[in-house]
Amino acid sequence: VLGRPTLVPLPAFAVKGILGELGTELLLGGARVVPRKAEETGYEFLYPDLEDSLRYQLGKQE
Repeated sequence: VLGRPTLVPLPAFAVKGILGELGTELLLGGARVVPRKAEETGYEFLYPDLEDSLRYQLGKQE
């Protein structure tokens, strides 16, 4: 979305070697976060995922 490279590209094996399994999970793994209370009340997000929201905020809609 931002079109910027990471500051220091680091291969997965290096992350695992330096930080172990926890580092791999924290830095390379994804996270599925669910706003349970908002969903329970019936709230609907205009942009349910981060990429779509960022595209809208930055004026880069496809």
